Amino acid sequence: MFMGTPPPPPPPPDDRGPFPWSAPPPGRHGGGGPSRAGLGGRWRRLFAGILDIIIVGVVSSPFTYQSFTTVWDTSKDVLVRVPVQHTFLAALIGFLYYWLLTAFWNGQTLGKKLFGLRVVDRGWGRVGVGQAALREVVAWVLYATCCLGWINLAFILFTRDKQAIHDIAARTLVVDT
Repeated sequence: MFMGTPPPPPPPPDDRGPFPWSAPPPGRHGGGGPSRAGLGGRWRRLFAGILDIIIVGVVSSPFTYQSFTTVWDTSKDVLVRVPVQHTFLAALIGFLYYWLLTAFWNGQTLGKKLFGLRVVDRGWGRVGVGQAALREVVAWVLYATCCLGWINLAFILFTRDKQAIHDIAARTLVVDT
């Protein structure tokens, strides 16, 4: 190059990234990471989760309604009715609800669909079946363990990408639709 000659301009950026067939999803600009504006809001996640819990409760209630057993209380010398829930069956129904809908219904449960949210992988692609299963297994193990379910949910408040522990483990994000 001669002195005083400006260098040639750089080539135009290739912003196709993983979305060559269309514009990137909201919150995703070029090849960079997700913008925080495209992430699902914490309050909408909360209300979507509450709605999903109600749906799972209604669906699983026929299996847990009036499940009592009578046992002899030796300290009081009387028969006592003790509630016995079919917890495993109710948990299985809940797991299948979250896993199958997340894996096969565009990353959405009924609550997420109503509140305009969906689960995607870290690259903003569709969540795989195994990835959705891992997400739910981690969530259910944490919910079943004393107080860890609350810690799992608290992570949403303090992580930059609004991820719970089960999202971090499965490498997923909850985003706006």
